[in-house]
Amino acid sequence: MNSIPNDKLQFLRGRRSIRTYALGDISEVAIRQMLEAAMAAPSAVGKDPWRFVVIRKRDTLNAMAAALPNGNMIATAPLGMVVCGELDAAHDRQLSYLLQDCSAAIENLLLSAHALGLGACWLGIHPRADRIQKIQDLLALPETILPIAGIAIGHPGELKEPRTRFNRDYVHWEQW
Repeated sequence: MNSIPNDKLQFLRGRRSIRTYALGDISEVAIRQMLEAAMAAPSAVGKDPWRFVVIRKRDTLNAMAAALPNGNMIATAPLGMVVCGELDAAHDRQLSYLLQDCSAAIENLLLSAHALGLGACWLGIHPRADRIQKIQDLLALPETILPIAGIAIGHPGELKEPRTRFNRDYVHWEQW
């Protein structure tokens, strides 16, 4: 199976994790557009269990960086978001559905940032109990709200080439 060029799909290959940010604020309009895109994600039975915390305060971004190993880049980003899930809102109150729904929202958030010319990086929180607790405390999340991931967002301070990690060994046709 040879790679078939497609300009529309090249956009997806161009979305990369950006960990270095240039100066510049993110507008309220851009934030709203990213949130709308995130909430356009598919959700099991249309339950939409995702919840979002938008963070601009430097002290909070610095505290997030300290709480998340490998998350130092959020301290230099002008914007952070924490994607959370509300288990009571998830299909059949199942954690698995909540995680799938929130992951789809996260991917839409990352792609929308890319579409707006911004850079973003996904920072894992769930399932690490220590990270979950630190972020719950930092953001004063209610007990019913589970932080899934942090997202650092800003104007890219680095340029990365589009790529794919396609590996034919990971693909099976009809049966394993």
